[in-house]
Amino acid sequence: MATTGTARTAVFCDVDETLIRVKSMFRFLEFHLRSRGEPESTYRRLAGELQAAALRGAPRSEVNRRYYGFYRGESARRLAESGRRWYLAEWRDDPDGLFVPQVEEELRRLHKEGQLLVLVSGSFFACLEPVAEDVGADHVLATRPVIRRGELTGEVLVPMIGAAKGRAVRVAGAVAGVDLTRSSAYGDHISDVPMLQAVGRPVVVGDDVELAVHARRNGWARLLTGAPR
Repeated sequence: MATTGTARTAVFCDVDETLIRVKSMFRFLEFHLRSRGEPESTYRRLAGELQAAALRGAPRSEVNRRYYGFYRGESARRLAESGRRWYLAEWRDDPDGLFVPQVEEELRRLHKEGQLLVLVSGSFFACLEPVAEDVGADHVLATRPVIRRGELTGEVLVPMIGAAKGRAVRVAGAVAGVDLTRSSAYGDHISDVPMLQAVGRPVVVGDDVELAVHARRNGWARLLTGAPR
């Protein structure tokens, strides 16, 4: 481990449009519905409901909760299996790969140097488990759907969005003995600010206008990667 005395260091990374090019929650939902034989109109309707809520000004945490309501009654085991099939399909269908190369390279370098690698995402296990395995992540801090008798209830404990990301990073750092002042975090959206503020080495990924203002004002590093798909 990278240390200062006995303190570890870590790199915390958002996933959607930071580490990977796509919005995993939407891509997975589309794939999962299609694999169940649902018509394309079902996905368009559900995605439209979320987009309409966002346009009405619903907080991202509320939109996140609504998303997981779509999985009420689904088997957690089958969702995990569907997630692995989705992940393989993403790689099969895109010769350029799923990861944002600049971010992947930096994470692998820092991890190889001994830093803990922690993924932090509003997405959930079906999407994140194969990503975490591929990059060798040590921990995943994510939205946790409530599961009873092996099935999702449609509820979540706490959406891993906004301020929740910052709290999760601080708690995880304390539990793991991580020196956050020497640790890094990567994020692409204004909602990632609490996570970025929790570490001493924040890195803004991409060209989100609001986040770029924070980067300039606070002297944060930037990593321009081109437009996500």
